[in-house]
Amino acid sequence: MKDVSFIEKLLDGVEVEWKALGEVLIRTKGTNITAGQMKELHKDGAPLKVFAGGKTIAFVDFEDIPAKNINREPSIIVKSRGFIEFEYYEGPFSHKNEMWSYYSKDDGINTKYVYYFLKLNEPHFQNLGGRMQMPQISIPDTDKFKIPIPSLSIQTEIVHILDTFTTHTAELTARKKQYNYYRDKLLTFEEGQVEWKALGEVSDVYDSLHQTPQYAESGLSMIRVTDIKDSYVNLEKTLRVNKEIFSQFTKKHLPKKNDLVMSRVGSYGSVGIVPADDSACMGQNTVVIHPIINSKYLFHILISNIGQSFIERNVGGGNQKTLSLKSIKAIPIPLVSEKKQERIATVLDKFDTLTTSISDGLPHEIELRQQQYEYYRDLLLSFPKSETTA
Repeated sequence: MKDVSFIEKLLDGVEVEWKALGEVLIRTKGTNITAGQMKELHKDGAPLKVFAGGKTIAFVDFEDIPAKNINREPSIIVKSRGFIEFEYYEGPFSHKNEMWSYYSKDDGINTKYVYYFLKLNEPHFQNLGGRMQMPQISIPDTDKFKIPIPSLSIQTEIVHILDTFTTHTAELTARKKQYNYYRDKLLTFEEGQVEWKALGEVSDVYDSLHQTPQYAESGLSMIRVTDIKDSYVNLEKTLRVNKEIFSQFTKKHLPKKNDLVMSRVGSYGSVGIVPADDSACMGQNTVVIHPIINSKYLFHILISNIGQSFIERNVGGGNQKTLSLKSIKAIPIPLVSEKKQERIATVLDKFDTLTTSISDGLPHEIELRQQQYEYYRDLLLSFPKSETTA
């Protein structure tokens, strides 16, 4: 007798219909707004959230956006360029007009259930977008994507279970933010306490080659924007290049252990530490930073509010946010004595163990929660397809 899956037991023999996303949800357009306008209109505490690509958002007043471009329904926002992903938001909101969103007017469709199914399938859309020079997907890619439609009661139960996991993860993430707050407090200096210098004065900054290499099945690591996550670079998960490509991409500089790498495009401003000598080359849209001062101290400055707020003020570009090499070299760095740099780095490394280590502290706990969530999400959303389902 063949094994019966979890979802088949839940369905109890009832066949699930698969429909194209564009058939079951209503697609909405964005608003014509530039990154510069978002910066100008942003007001802390304003009621309307405006989404752009990546992590860029603004809060504005209702009168700042045409009423026809404001969405007040719980919706799935499609971030279609750069880093492709889906976000669920219960409004009110708007977004840039190269993006789109979906909501439901059908009493038999739970929008958040659809969101969870799309999150499960994010790699599919990221692979589609990855075929373009600048990763992006089009409206037909999502409109024509087929999703399973079980009964509303099953949709609601799935949402309830998965919400429980995401709530726990959110609580842990809030604790992580507390640690980040204490880090920024430690790196707050009174006027006259420190000498300020530009990043380009305290390190050598090397831009990557602006080209996509031919990847190999095995070989040496190439660090790309997507490999810099939570201030950590995991070389085991990078794409590989052969020795000839590696040599070509390290002509300017062969990254050393404790060099820093920063992303420039899309998920701009992310910083990681190179974990080993001569172990990786840099992919496009990244820079490698070879510090003259204490590397760990510089790392903590760059991921703190000092570095990140400067980056947010100086990022440029239209649809695809880009951090220029000139802006990176201009990031202000507070200089203290070598002994104090070392002491601050030691204290913050302990925070880092709690907040960014892949094996200790909060991230390990968050990762376990995430693994539990993904396990149950896969069980709950593994709907059988009939032979006629395209």
